[in-house]
Amino acid sequence: MSTTSMAAVLYAEREPLVLEQLDVADPGADEVQIAVAASGICASDVHLADGTLDIPGLPAYPLPVVPGHEAAGIVERVGSAVRRVQPGDHVIVNIYPGCGYCDDCICGRASHCSQTRPGELPSGGSRLSSRGRPIHQMSNCSSFSERTVVPARGCIKIPNRMPLDRACLIGCGVATAYGAVFRNAAVQPGHSVLVLGVGGVGLNVVQAAVVAGATTIIAVDLGQGRLDQAAEFGATHTLDAADPDWPSKVADLTGGGVDRGFEVVSTPGTVRQAYEATRDGGLVTVVGLAPPGSTVTLPTVPSKGFARGGLRWTQPVVDYSVLVQLYLAGRLKLDELISHERPLMEVNDVLDEIRRGERRGRVILTNRAVLDGAHH
Repeated sequence: MSTTSMAAVLYAEREPLVLEQLDVADPGADEVQIAVAASGICASDVHLADGTLDIPGLPAYPLPVVPGHEAAGIVERVGSAVRRVQPGDHVIVNIYPGCGYCDDCICGRASHCSQTRPGELPSGGSRLSSRGRPIHQMSNCSSFSERTVVPARGCIKIPNRMPLDRACLIGCGVATAYGAVFRNAAVQPGHSVLVLGVGGVGLNVVQAAVVAGATTIIAVDLGQGRLDQAAEFGATHTLDAADPDWPSKVADLTGGGVDRGFEVVSTPGTVRQAYEATRDGGLVTVVGLAPPGSTVTLPTVPSKGFARGGLRWTQPVVDYSVLVQLYLAGRLKLDELISHERPLMEVNDVLDEIRRGERRGRVILTNRAVLDGAHH
């Protein structure tokens, strides 16, 4: 029994998304249909719309495609083999569910699943279409839609008391920072930490470092507004990136460099700066996606580590639950990350505002009917 859904479809890069009614096919045996309650608009969604999304090791997304990947919702229907969730459950979407049987999945690296095909679900193809034409799905999700079908492995059940319009943020931005801090860099109590770039993801790196017990957390960015917000999220020191002496100030504050450096801007220059501000024996983690084709040259320091990471190294079944509990306990800031909530019909206006730099913080696309129903 297929159904329909209003969705925002990208037919051509750098063109407005087309809002139209799509057909939603029945979920397969290992799939779940969800009503999307809320979807954060991430930089990756903007890059996809602009044709600048470049994920190492994967080909470009095929068009047409429905963007959106930072989502939470309510289960509507489940496939015949699904046991982990049932209709009515509240869930966060995990965009890296994996196939479950390749070497990477078996070793706990589902985010590196060798069977991943951009635009398709693990079982093959998409469950969205327009007048018989397949519409591809972004990151096993496509949350710029009133409803979608996702892999059952991509549904992480959460308590009903967790607000869905906050839970959606965990699916990408917050989990990316958590994975970088706890799994990539293994920040320990007493560590000193540098966060270079404190936008949406960088702020989450700051607060994850607080939870990990870091005692010195240095935020570096342009603009006093961002630095003030980083201090609100737990940064112990803030430095203006426009000051050419900021790396030496990091060295003065930490006695030679930080234990863990996090680069969240992803340009060759800032990657090198983060590397140089990290002490010998330390570790630098590049969290974001660098521009296509960019390279960086670093000096060889045998005792200094370098890694890429974040969301691709999380363990969603465990980590998402931890993050939900941290929020419910008042130890994780999610409300403060959100700048505006807007309906799906205004998605093109929001994308333009983000491109013009008019939005600081996450904009959430919300489906009020689903959210209001969740509270009853």
